Amino acid sequence: GLLSQKALAPWRWRGRTVKLVDGTGLSMPDTPENQTVYPQPSTQAPGVGFPLARLVMVICLATGAALDAAIGPHRGKGTGELGLVRGLLAGFHPGDVMLADALYCNDFLVATLMAAGVDGLFEQNGSRLTDFRRGQSLGTRDHLVRWPKPAARPEWMTPEQYARAPDELTLREVKVAHQVLVTTMVDHGQVSKHDLSALYARRWNVELDLRNLKTTTGMDVLRCQTPQMNEKQLWVHVLAYNVIRLLMAQAACHAGVDPRGLSFKHTVQLWTEWISRNLSATADCQRLFTLIAQSKVGHRSGRIEPRMRKRRPKPYPWLKIPRA
Repeated sequence: GLLSQKALAPWRWRGRTVKLVDGTGLSMPDTPENQTVYPQPSTQAPGVGFPLARLVMVICLATGAALDAAIGPHRGKGTGELGLVRGLLAGFHPGDVMLADALYCNDFLVATLMAAGVDGLFEQNGSRLTDFRRGQSLGTRDHLVRWPKPAARPEWMTPEQYARAPDELTLREVKVAHQVLVTTMVDHGQVSKHDLSALYARRWNVELDLRNLKTTTGMDVLRCQTPQMNEKQLWVHVLAYNVIRLLMAQAACHAGVDPRGLSFKHTVQLWTEWISRNLSATADCQRLFTLIAQSKVGHRSGRIEPRMRKRRPKPYPWLKIPRA
């Protein structure tokens, strides 16, 4: 949180702290202890699957620092991303902006954010239809609309919580390109349709951050035999990830550039080589920051690159019957 608080004004969005939210899955060794806490998907036969955990991260848009995380089973009641993110809302403060995908465009989550003075920007959930002929028009494909409170109370809500929820929400819906965005920032004079489109395009950073955390730092598959040790391994990886982000932020400040324009992979490789040679991170810090700032990533806005695998798997048959 300290790295996010110390972010320079030019790195922020309109002087505000934007927090990215997204979830991912983590695999771990097939042991009875791991299976008890993080059971394997029901689509896998007993003895041939792997325990699977769900991870939800809160990441600072300005610096890329990991601010908070919640881990839970991948299946079962209350184990979805919405259930996990509710436990992270205490880390959001008035004036913050939550930036997330369509899964988080939920009535009660949005109501909770608004009550805390936090704004949100999401893609419209596919189950909700948008009719720009209704509501108060703010421009072309831009309007204010009222969302009534769902008639059915979710299982996770108590009757008292449901009664306290507002009867309706006034939100702004805008259509940009081929997607509809939903936001609590209703003043189109202060935040234009183009501003919302440009901000939501930066949501892609959270996908890259999760890839860096899982793939670059080697956290894609946890290695421990018990869930407690796997959770410790997770937090060690998050700590190492934030150390790299701190180095990148210091290098960006030294070079007068945006930390999002620097390469995470390059910084990891440079820092690994640096400490292997027993070089001082304090006496030679200016040299280290200069080297980190030399490698910049390209500006690739609006790209759509579905995940693909280059290395072909070996042609062995799938294990369908356990051998032990």
